[in-house]
Amino acid sequence: MIGVNREGEVWVFAEQHNGQLEDTPIELMSKARWLADTLGVKLAAALLGDNVKDLAAKLIHYGADKVYLIEHPLLEHYQANSYAKAIFDLVHKYEPQIVLYGATITGRDLAPRIASAAKAGLTADCTDLQIGDHTTIKDGQLHKNLLFQIRPAFGGNIIATIINYDRWPQMATVREGVMPMPEPDAARRGEIIEEKAELSQQDLTLEILQEHKRPKKVNLKAARIIVAGGAGVGSKDNFKLIWDLANCLGAAPAATRAAVDLGFIDGDHQVGQTGTTVRPNLYIAVGISGAIQHQAGMSQSQKIVAINNDTEAPIFQIAHYKIVGDLNVVVPKMIKAIKEKS
Repeated sequence: MIGVNREGEVWVFAEQHNGQLEDTPIELMSKARWLADTLGVKLAAALLGDNVKDLAAKLIHYGADKVYLIEHPLLEHYQANSYAKAIFDLVHKYEPQIVLYGATITGRDLAPRIASAAKAGLTADCTDLQIGDHTTIKDGQLHKNLLFQIRPAFGGNIIATIINYDRWPQMATVREGVMPMPEPDAARRGEIIEEKAELSQQDLTLEILQEHKRPKKVNLKAARIIVAGGAGVGSKDNFKLIWDLANCLGAAPAATRAAVDLGFIDGDHQVGQTGTTVRPNLYIAVGISGAIQHQAGMSQSQKIVAINNDTEAPIFQIAHYKIVGDLNVVVPKMIKAIKEKS
């Protein structure tokens, strides 16, 4: 365990690929800024790569007070061992009290390695973070200003709050899309602290000759309108109704995990606990029962319209507008009405 530094900073791992910041660390900056302000400490970002210094100013514009920058040719591409070594050395030197990572493929690979090296705890896939106090049952000691790490548990049936009062830094990965994207402030000023990494070829797991990243077929997080279908749509052929309605509205087509598992649509379109978390202006749920795992990914939509023939469907509990009926009748009528008015 690195020392318990209750005056330490709040850190965000600034994940980047090919010189471009990922959305998740930028989303994290909004919550991390609030955490740092609540604790009365600085907010910092840890930025690793090669020739990525230009990204430091962007992180400051999004709320960072400091950016710890490590540039090295062996950090050009993400590799677990080299990145973990470099960040652990930073954590050991500066002793932040909180370190946050996006629950991306990279974050889920990197965070446990650093937590293990630091002998610290790690909570995975959080959906919210708060600051609070806790009295331990064993000795009745009051621990103030702890990180409350909130995440679904037991298949999403309960919401668990996890705390770590004696193994620091407090570390968590945070699910993509659950934090609102902050607005950049080009007038913000901050400090860029350049650090050196002692790395050699032996620190690399393998040699990367080329890196190719398959772009997602749909950007659900950026969609203002989403039309989603569930298992209740019935078949892949019938899922054409979802595509048709989405096309009429200029919306993004989406689906529940059940619909994806049944092969109705590609996994890039999945919304929910194990998919993408979205918050569009309008979310139309067609043939979706509304299990809590799906609600976890879309309940923050500004307006929710639910179409289902089951009056007891859980989706109706969070829907702003409820249409009880056969989707094979309702959706074609909606499409017709929209086309007539356009």
